[in-house]
Amino acid sequence: MSKKHLYLVDGSGYIFRAYYAPNLNKLTNPKGLSIGAVYGLTAMLLKLRQDVTDAEEPTHIAVIFDAARATFRNDIYADYKANRDEPPEDLIPQFPIVREAVKALSLPSIEMEGFEADDIIATYARQARENDWDVTIVSSDKDLMQLLGGGVEMLDPMKNVRLGVDAVAEKFGVGPEKMIEVQSLMGDSVDNVPGVPGIGPKIAAELIQQYGDLETLLSRATEIKQKKRRENLIEFADQARISKQLVTLKHDVPVSEGLDDFELTPLAPTPLLDFLEEHGFRTLKARWGKALGVEEDGALREPGGTQSAPSETSYTCVTTMEALDRWIEQINDVGAVCVDTETTGLDAMAVDLVGISLSVEPGKACYIPLAHRGKDGEGLALDGDAPDQLPLKDVLAKLKPALEDPAVLKIGQNLKFDMLILARYGIDVGPIDDTMLISYALDSGKGGHGMDELAQRHLGLQTTPFSEVAGKGKSQITFDLVPLDKATHYAAEDADITLRLHKALKPRLPLEGLASVYEVLERPLVPVITAMEKAGIKVDRQMLSRLSGEFAQRLGGLEAEITALAGETFNIGSPKQLGDILFGKLDLEPKPKKTKTGAYSTGAEVLETLAAESGHPLPPKVLEWRQLSKLKSTYTDALQNQINAETGRVHTSFSLAATTTGRLSSNEPNLQNIPIRTEEGRRIREAFVAEEGHVLIAADYSQIELRLLAHIADIPALKDAFAQGQDIHAMTASQVFDVPMEDMTSEIRRQAKAINFGIIYGISAFGLARQLGIARGEAKDFIDRYFERFPGIRRYMDDTIAFCKDTGYVETLFGRRAHIRGINDKNPNMRGFSERAAINAPIQGSAADIIRRAMIRMPGALQEAGLGNVDMLLQVHDELIFEVARADADKAAKVIADVMEAAPAPRLELSVPLTVEAGIGDTWGQAH
Repeated sequence: MSKKHLYLVDGSGYIFRAYYAPNLNKLTNPKGLSIGAVYGLTAMLLKLRQDVTDAEEPTHIAVIFDAARATFRNDIYADYKANRDEPPEDLIPQFPIVREAVKALSLPSIEMEGFEADDIIATYARQARENDWDVTIVSSDKDLMQLLGGGVEMLDPMKNVRLGVDAVAEKFGVGPEKMIEVQSLMGDSVDNVPGVPGIGPKIAAELIQQYGDLETLLSRATEIKQKKRRENLIEFADQARISKQLVTLKHDVPVSEGLDDFELTPLAPTPLLDFLEEHGFRTLKARWGKALGVEEDGALREPGGTQSAPSETSYTCVTTMEALDRWIEQINDVGAVCVDTETTGLDAMAVDLVGISLSVEPGKACYIPLAHRGKDGEGLALDGDAPDQLPLKDVLAKLKPALEDPAVLKIGQNLKFDMLILARYGIDVGPIDDTMLISYALDSGKGGHGMDELAQRHLGLQTTPFSEVAGKGKSQITFDLVPLDKATHYAAEDADITLRLHKALKPRLPLEGLASVYEVLERPLVPVITAMEKAGIKVDRQMLSRLSGEFAQRLGGLEAEITALAGETFNIGSPKQLGDILFGKLDLEPKPKKTKTGAYSTGAEVLETLAAESGHPLPPKVLEWRQLSKLKSTYTDALQNQINAETGRVHTSFSLAATTTGRLSSNEPNLQNIPIRTEEGRRIREAFVAEEGHVLIAADYSQIELRLLAHIADIPALKDAFAQGQDIHAMTASQVFDVPMEDMTSEIRRQAKAINFGIIYGISAFGLARQLGIARGEAKDFIDRYFERFPGIRRYMDDTIAFCKDTGYVETLFGRRAHIRGINDKNPNMRGFSERAAINAPIQGSAADIIRRAMIRMPGALQEAGLGNVDMLLQVHDELIFEVARADADKAAKVIADVMEAAPAPRLELSVPLTVEAGIGDTWGQAH
């Protein structure tokens, strides 16, 4: 039986946050009663129900309220909360309706006279913890932080940030167990908890850290060196003790409902929809009516049915504000919209917005042209009598509320691109669903996740290719030059097809047990990556130019050496001419490999083998020439042209669904392939610089894949070595080669390191032999000895391959599936390749999942620590790059490392510690 998980929602906190939310305080119901707080709380609770259910987290949930202002604390201190104003007049009538809303949501509502909601939450949290349940407190109230730890965490629903013990320590300087002591000293002006005058959070934490608790501090107050602080601690000691009673939450409230009364049950359609109808919440009713399977006439649909294709399509061009208003009204009624942007190109940070397409119903979509122009550069009309396009500024102003409305779901295909485009125009799109990422969570490794391919695979539809409306090759035009009739069909079709894909794919997530993968690892990452791409990273153009010059000189020297060794001049970049030299003229291999065209194979693997086995100096020189030539063309030359003219920075694009294992890939430019172990690669990193007054932080997981291997394969020797902070490669060498640690040589350690990392990728004896420059038989002996010492690794490999052969996929520690093609292929080469991929995918994929979790949590953690000015810029496999004001660098580096190291929890408790090394420097090279 799975572990029970209780969610305790701070309902009173929700009410006030909803009441003061923008655009809600003027909302009234059909009877003219102010209803904004009720609407906000209802929308937030519905979203919470959906989010946590999709993530398959809670088994029990309750909403806790304050019953009244007066509690037992007023008996202790009459002025407790005395300086709080009475609730606003228009809020008071909403309190009983809020309770009705919770009931309509099929959730228990709990309150007790004489006790605050916080005390009831503390009581139920204690009961759940004693029964070995997990507990999530849905609130951002610092008064509840004293409860964290031992299976209890907090969730701030507005920021979607989870807080644990580390977050409390980072913010207040002490752990949850000392929060009461700190609050006793600092007081609380909001609740009129007096505390000790002149002592704020920082000083309070320092004093409690030094003296341990309040009573010890007060008994030794005469030791305090600072005169005013000492006098206040002595004079206001009793006031501090009273404050401690006020801030200490009761864990023994005589509650009448038991934990089992809070079991999460499905939403009941009738009471919810009746409540939403009564109070005029049309958007929520339309949205949740469909979600609950209720037709317009109130009849229930059978759940789990397939989506039928619309009998016909209707694509319209919106050229009047009245037509736009009608579409916006539909969006608000349905509570969801598929949105797609058309632009002048694919570089989201440099292109112009040309138009926007929308769809709220399968088969129906519109296109809103904004910047089309004719051959003469003038704005286009739909036809001879149609009006010109609507002004871009006015359209965006109209769409902005709906695109930012938390009650309206925005659906898209690779929505990151559209979010980045719209962010440049001041629109912060959300919440979102991305069909590309839904497909990725469902079918990673089964094929591509582009819209055209998904439409063919899941809908049996052939979409209109871009070339059909814009042409091909040199004659291809940008979208702003496409006539409006063609543009309308193409753009509206994109929105329509994406909406249909969403309806076809989204229901599969819970049915196939992959909802948590999408909700926890995919969807929350989109806004984080969007912000990273928008931020970009500064590059020193002059340094790149100097490096290009140096590389050009060195390439000239290498070319001279290579032609001298070859005995003739030839085109080094030509595989055919190089093959003729290596195998025709020099005869370095008696039976050289050939390509399908009959030409000699001269790939890197061939050259590396020749370099190791032939002893001829030409192959290594060619490899050196190739690497330097690639660095010059790809980085030192190309990066100069990729600096954004407006921002002065380079903005890479991260592909979220390009790999089988969940790793992100970087494109245009690819900043993940700059070699780290070569002098040239390090010098290129020196060209990535911080803005003036800022520094870069490079935070890198240390040997994360080996640590995960030790955990997954359950290797006690490796786990112990990581726990003790030993040199893992030296330890492995000692185990495999029977060499005492004190007699370890760098050469033996190098061999062990090659095996350690090679094992993760299923390295063969041939591959290890080539890498170490030893005989294949010797390499085989090394690998055999390795498996003898660590039999769990061989067991893991065998079990993983067997599982993959049965299912067609392997899983990461977080449940992500990587489908492996060819695992049962009759071709032994293909099958061997697939088996190596199956062995590696759970390890590399789990590492990718962990860094995704760290990235998702990072913005909230930095904000919580008062470091909202820190920008996350790049992700390079196991490394994250940040830019921060120099004065905040040390504090930021600690927060970053803490978040990364704690990323697996609470979903996963690793049996090995994760270690993050965070460096600080003016350049990426210095920080690494």
